[in-house]
Amino acid sequence: MSRTTDILLTALAPAIWGSTYLVTTETLPAGYPITLAALRALPAGLLLLALTRCLPPRTWLGRVFLLGSLNFALFWVLLFVAAYRLPGGVAATLGALQAMMVILMARGWLGTPIRTGAVVFAAAGVLGVALLLIGPDAALDPVGIAAGLGGAASMAAGTVLSRKWQPPVSALGFTAWQLSAGGLILLPLALIVEPALPPLTMTNLAGLTWLGLIGAAVTYALWFRGVARIEPGAVSMLGMMSPVTAVLLGWVVLDQSLSLLQGIGAAIVLGSVYGGQRANRLGAAAVARPTGLPRSRRAF
Repeated sequence: MSRTTDILLTALAPAIWGSTYLVTTETLPAGYPITLAALRALPAGLLLLALTRCLPPRTWLGRVFLLGSLNFALFWVLLFVAAYRLPGGVAATLGALQAMMVILMARGWLGTPIRTGAVVFAAAGVLGVALLLIGPDAALDPVGIAAGLGGAASMAAGTVLSRKWQPPVSALGFTAWQLSAGGLILLPLALIVEPALPPLTMTNLAGLTWLGLIGAAVTYALWFRGVARIEPGAVSMLGMMSPVTAVLLGWVVLDQSLSLLQGIGAAIVLGSVYGGQRANRLGAAAVARPTGLPRSRRAF
C-alpha cells in the first residue's frame, strides 16, 4: 500500500475525532467526563478483544497498561479538565503542541533526527490552530493550561512509545489491548470520583456508540496502524486535522459563524500538515539513502 494511502487512512482518525466535541455536547449528559471516557474505551476494547481473540502476553502487560494510560486514561481525563477550564480554542491550541513534543520525544526515544522543516511546519500548525479557534475573549486558567499541556505530552509519549514497542499482532489487536487497559484504569476512578449516571436515553446511547465504535475502536486502529508505518513527526502533524473538522462541523451542523481569520487559520493548518508530511518523508529518505550515493542511484 502506498504512503499516500497510509497518510489518508491515518488522517481519517483525527478528522473523525473532530466530531467528539459536537457529539459530546449535543448527545451526552454533562458532568461525567471520567465515566463517559470509561464507557467510550472499555466496551470498545472488549469488543475488539472478542473479534481479534488475542490477549496480550504477560511480558507485555506493563507496556500495554502504560500505553493505555498515556493514549487513553490520562490523556482523556486531562483533555476534559482542559476543556472545562479553558476556552475550546486555547485547549485545542495547547493540544496542537503535541506535534512539537513528538519530534523531541522521537529524538530521545527513537533516535529520529530533528528536522528543521518538520519543526517549522509544526510551529506553523500551532499558529494556524490558534487563528482558527482562539477568540478575543480567551481566558487563561493555570490549571487548565497545565492540563492541556499534560494531555498533549501524554498523547505524544503514547504515540512515540507505540512506535517503539511494536507487538507481533495486528493494529486492531494492539488497539484492543490499549483500549481495554485504558478502560480498566478509568472505570474504578469513575466509580470513586463521579456520581452515578442518570438513566441514558436513546440519544445518549447513540452518542456513546459513535464515540466508542467509530471514535475509539475504528479510528485508533487506523491511528496505530499509521504510527507503525509513518514517521512519528509526520503522524503527529495529522492530529491537527481534528480542530479543522470540529470548526467545520460547528459551521455546518450548529450554524456557527466562520470568519475570514478562521479561514486563514484553517488554510495554514492544512498547508502545515501537507508540508510536514513532505519534510518528514524527505528527511527519512535522506537518512535511508546510503552515504555517497546520488539520489538516482540509491539502493532499494
